[in-house]
Amino acid sequence: MKMPKNNVYTVSRLNGEVRQLLEGELGKVWLEAEISNFASPASGHWYLTLKDSHAQIRSAMFKGRNRSVTFRPANGQQVLVKGAISVYEPRGDYQLIIESMLPAGDGLLAQQYEALKMKLAAEGLFAMDTKRPLPSSITRIGVVTSPTGAAIKDILHVLARRDASVEVIIYPTAVQGADADKDICRAINTANQRQEVDVLLVSRGGGSLEDLWCFNSEALAHTIYNSGIPVVSAVGHEVDHTISDYVADLRAPTPSAGAELLSADADNKAQHLGNKQRQLAQAWQHYQLRQAQRASTLEHRLTRLDPKRRLQQYEQTFDEMQLRLTNALQSQIHSLTLKQQNLSLRLNNQSPSYQLDQAQTQLATLSTRLNKALTQHMKDKQLQIQTAAHQLEAVSPLATLSRGYSISQDSQGKVLQDSNEVVSGDIITTTLLKGKVTSKVQ
Repeated sequence: MKMPKNNVYTVSRLNGEVRQLLEGELGKVWLEAEISNFASPASGHWYLTLKDSHAQIRSAMFKGRNRSVTFRPANGQQVLVKGAISVYEPRGDYQLIIESMLPAGDGLLAQQYEALKMKLAAEGLFAMDTKRPLPSSITRIGVVTSPTGAAIKDILHVLARRDASVEVIIYPTAVQGADADKDICRAINTANQRQEVDVLLVSRGGGSLEDLWCFNSEALAHTIYNSGIPVVSAVGHEVDHTISDYVADLRAPTPSAGAELLSADADNKAQHLGNKQRQLAQAWQHYQLRQAQRASTLEHRLTRLDPKRRLQQYEQTFDEMQLRLTNALQSQIHSLTLKQQNLSLRLNNQSPSYQLDQAQTQLATLSTRLNKALTQHMKDKQLQIQTAAHQLEAVSPLATLSRGYSISQDSQGKVLQDSNEVVSGDIITTTLLKGKVTSKVQ
């Protein structure tokens, strides 16, 4: 096979180019996952695995970033992280370099809001040159809001006070809840189909970020952007900002202010000037969004080329080697400890003092057994002697004498059994139970 002359990669070069490709194409991502295998070596960096029920990814958060985390991560904890996809070149593993970390649920809506705002700004939905001017003469206003909320009451009150001739058509909709954004979209589309109003006022009263969340819908943003009727967004209080505020042709800080913007009075010129000021402020906000997006892009490019990233790779390698060394040392110490314990046990078993203790113990045992055996042997012998004594006593001549008999012997000590064994004049000795008698045969 003919070997190619060009484009022969080394492993290091391949991993380096894959890292640049991943960092360049994917950029920053938000990820919600569970922490496992969390490690915090002496360097101050954090290494962890982020997982869900089906997959996992290695991650690292370096000490310059993790100092801003307000809690201590733990295995099993659900978190929301923002980071850049990269490759740890020495091992060829792709990983997530974490820049920020929050407990899951804390700040999630705010992060989704910022992400959607950046996305729609990049698509041009907030551009000032797409804003439609409000009609110079407004005779009929369409209000997209809840027919029973406080916002419609404030709007009708302002319009009645400033210009009672203006007609109001209410397009009723839910302004809070999971499907409220779809309801608002339907109301705006209905107004565009009927073409019966000069301008639309999308409105509701104040509330929390969760309460106003239906006005941060991407679908609602496109519906407002594509509306053929100019749209004024008057959602919440003055400090509240929603996606509908940015995409609408004009933003009013409150429902009452929206009604004032759409109704003429003696201070119409001042109102017009105020509109221009608001448009200028809105244009400045859009400019800041574009600059922030551009700065984020430049920051991402700088991150790709920053030598600090290479240093972080080396630091991560050092931390992994340190962790492996620590684990190896602990394993070796444990093994040596077990070996030392075994040798100590063997040494104790071979020690003269130990053997002497064992011999003394054995001697004491044998001595006890010997004493018991001797005692038993003495008892057995005593019993045998007693038995023999009884038997001997049963056949003893003394026993016969004790019953009144006597034993006669001639001068030679022969026991006489027959009277014919002696003759007259012989001397015989008769033994009684007590004493002896010498007699002469007559």
